Amino acid sequence: MEERHMNVVPGLAGIPAAESAVSFIDGEKGILEYRGINISVLAEKSDFLEVSYLLVFGHLPTAEEYRKFKEDITFHTRLKLKILRMMEDLPESGHPMDYLQAVVSAMGMYYPARNTLDPELRYWSVVRLIAKLPTIVAATNRLRRGDAPIPPNNDLSFAANFYYMIFEKEPDPVMEKIIDVILILHADHTMNASTFSSRVVGSTLADPYTIVSSAIGTLSGPLHGGANERVIKMLKDIGTVDKARPYIEDKIARKDKIMGIGHRVYKTKDPRAVLLQKYAHQLFSHEHSKNVEILEIAEEVEKVVEEKLSSKGLYANVDFYSGIVFQALGIPPELFTPIFALGRVSGWLAHWEEQLRTNRIYRPTQNYIGKREQSYVPVDKR
Repeated sequence: MEERHMNVVPGLAGIPAAESAVSFIDGEKGILEYRGINISVLAEKSDFLEVSYLLVFGHLPTAEEYRKFKEDITFHTRLKLKILRMMEDLPESGHPMDYLQAVVSAMGMYYPARNTLDPELRYWSVVRLIAKLPTIVAATNRLRRGDAPIPPNNDLSFAANFYYMIFEKEPDPVMEKIIDVILILHADHTMNASTFSSRVVGSTLADPYTIVSSAIGTLSGPLHGGANERVIKMLKDIGTVDKARPYIEDKIARKDKIMGIGHRVYKTKDPRAVLLQKYAHQLFSHEHSKNVEILEIAEEVEKVVEEKLSSKGLYANVDFYSGIVFQALGIPPELFTPIFALGRVSGWLAHWEEQLRTNRIYRPTQNYIGKREQSYVPVDKR
């Protein structure tokens, strides 16, 4: 009997893999909502921990729920001594994403959570993962430079404490707000590759540390995270505002990819890019960086791209401005993608919680295209 093949959709593009109430995108209008609330409203009025609660538990917290969640997160920011010692033994040449994936995976041995159907275990896993990821990233940054990690300062906000653990000084209110906004803007983005990975692994009832570790591994791939690093390199290669137009026109003529431009979902400017551009102006006008020309180059690049490529639905995405903001904050490029993970962990955990409610293990099929009914040939006759 001849095998009947179904149509294959490469990358599952446009194929719904789940029903979700976590986030919503209208790619034509440039809208992103978390649990029905527009991202611009949350960036202005909320903070990352409140947004994390919204994503994971499905509603904005009451004052008491927020107080307890924030207190629980703050209390769990420190790392176990054995985890720090393990990090010290990892090669300094390793990328921070490799550190992050390895340490998160190891955390599962220190905080066993194999009974994923236990709500209490799930809650404390959510708390520990959100709380400890910034400490891991900051400690990694220090250890790779031969410096001792800076312990968390739990008198500071979540965003300010992360900055403090990197630089051993507190950010001013403008910087603190912008770090918080960056985390909010990266917290979820529907069924992207790393989120799909978290749901696939979660569907096996694996523990949450394994789930987040797998999502971090997915995010580390150059086709998912890391584009903002390459945007910064492109802007530096351009060098000055007057060189932006010929540089981009040459790229277009050769049909080369322009870093930070275009998105699989958005056919207009990414709403996260709109917000980051606004905050980039705040940051530069606040005298946090003297290299304001990099923002001017970026805006000239965007102007040329809109002029030449808007008819194809190609506009600036979140990576186009996030690297500029990170650089203005003094954050080294190798931390750009790990910081993406600090925000996205809330979305991964939200999708994990959602997956468990109506769980069925993912088991897609395939169309077999290989040979059939072949004879075995002994090694001396091959």
